Order: sequence, then C-alpha cells, then structure tokens
Amino acid sequence: MAELIILGTASAVPDAMHENTHMLLKDPRSTVLIDCVGRPLVMLRRVGVGVEDVGDLILTHFHPDHVGAVPNLMMASWLVGRTSPLNVYGLDHCITRVEDSLTAFGWENWLGFFPVSFHTVPGREGVPVLENEVYRITASPVCHYVPTIGLRVTTADTGFVLAYSSDTMPCSETVRLAAGADLLIHEATGHEPLGHSSAVQAGETARQAGVRRLGLIHYNVWEADPSHLVDEAASVFDGEVFLCEDFQRIELRHS
Repeated sequence: MAELIILGTASAVPDAMHENTHMLLKDPRSTVLIDCVGRPLVMLRRVGVGVEDVGDLILTHFHPDHVGAVPNLMMASWLVGRTSPLNVYGLDHCITRVEDSLTAFGWENWLGFFPVSFHTVPGREGVPVLENEVYRITASPVCHYVPTIGLRVTTADTGFVLAYSSDTMPCSETVRLAAGADLLIHEATGHEPLGHSSAVQAGETARQAGVRRLGLIHYNVWEADPSHLVDEAASVFDGEVFLCEDFQRIELRHS
C-alpha cells in the first residue's frame, strides 16, 4: 500500500523539532522523494528507506528550503555506494540551476558516480511527470516568487488522489490541480500577496476544489505556535483539517 511520509513541515526557517518541508511517496515498488533538504540520508533511514530505494526525485522550485540538500544527497549516496540510477524532475528554471550547483561542486570528478537523468517538466497545467505501476503524477504551475509546480498524484491500486500545492499564493491553478482530491496538502506560511497563503486561504482553496481532507504544511515554527492554523482553515472549509507533522505517515487509500 502506497503511503505519504511527511519528512518536514517547516517553512523557510526550521527549528529543532521541524525540518523544512519535503515528503516521500513510499511503496515497495516505487519510492519518490519530493524536494530535498536537511540531511537526506539520515531522514530516509529514519523512515526505513535505503539509499538505493529512491528512484525518483521531484523538485518543486529552486529555493534553498526545498532543494538546498540536492548536492548533499548526490554526494552522500555516491560515498555510501549507490549504483542504481536516479531520475530528477523539475521545471527548467530549477533543473538548470541544480545542474549548475552540482557542476560548481565538481561532481563530474566523482569517480564511479551512479547514473543521474534530469527531466524537464513543461510549465503547463496537468503535464505528466512520471507514471508507473504505483503512481500517476502530473504537475501544474502555481503562483510563487519563482517558477514553481504543484503536484497531483493518483494511485494505480486504489485511485486515491493526493494534491500538493507546494509554495503558492491563492490562485485558480491550485484549485484546478486539487479538484476533487481525496487529500490536499497545502502550504500555510501566512498571507503574502506575491507568493504564499494563509491557513484561511488554504481552507478556501480546499473548499473551492471540493477536496475531502486538508493537511496544512510549510508553516512558521520559529518562535511560533502553529496550532491555531487548523481552526483558521476550518472556519472556511467543512472537511477534515489537520496540521502535518514531521515523520507523519498517511496511507493513500480511501477510508
């Protein structure tokens, strides 16, 4: 059974109890990492995922609190002996800069390095990212400070639909991305007219999209208590609302 593992929930500034927002789609047949921050191999090991298990990495946008640990993931995986290929997906804006950062670290000189393939995702709504026996994943642009994609994941076994907003201000693209989803994971950084959403705005997006459940993520934890965010989102959304937690596991199946 496929599950979503929340590896981190914090917005740009993490603390001792919360890592920056990133997550994992985990199934014995396919494991997909969404964004890459912190200490990747340590986080993966903590949830029982080995170096060779992650075959795909999706990068939502080129901000350090979402992709800052990609070079570390690459180098550490190589140093512990990874040999299996890794596919990396993202917008051209992001992929180009990630490749440039790896070049700056001289990765072409890492002898015996495992195969890495970069896949550029077009900046259009509903474009395919990857499809296999476990998931069908599509991407749509959302509205952030830099080019950014949100994701829609449909499980092959159960038809469960997960939507992830990534970082975005309220916009119609996110509503369409999440339309009818069983679960929407939506950022709740706070109201920023050019790039982020408040919990109330996340609730409004969930209501407009007609989703069943709403999980709030990418929230402020630095000298802040995020517990009030659930009530704020629930004030405009009648479905279940919860605050995502680091290392939370969510089965992608209908209850």
